Amino acid sequence: MTPFGQKLRELRRQRGIAQKDMAAALGVSAAYLSALEHGHRGQPSWPFVQKVIGYFNIIWDDADELENLAWASDPRVVVDTSGLSPQATRLANLLARDIGELDEEALRVLIAALESAKKR
Repeated sequence: MTPFGQKLRELRRQRGIAQKDMAAALGVSAAYLSALEHGHRGQPSWPFVQKVIGYFNIIWDDADELENLAWASDPRVVVDTSGLSPQATRLANLLARDIGELDEEALRVLIAALESAKKR
């Protein structure tokens, strides 16, 4: 499941909306919506994210959060480290190899460390 898929499912369930009803309202198939929620589809398009924001009547910070989750929800990431340092390549390879063995707490710690380092 991707961060966007998790949030989409959470919003839908909080409001008691069936996948097929939401899919019909957004002009997509229920299968597509299910695949998004389960992380079997790639990153949603900007127009689709805007439809979801309108469908749930999401405003301001919540809309920004949903957009950011969408951009962070590509389940098939390719990291191109050509032209970067050997350390960058090492990090990308370690993450690719070991991500499946990390628990949720370790993932939170790594995400926080990366976000903190980027702000510097």
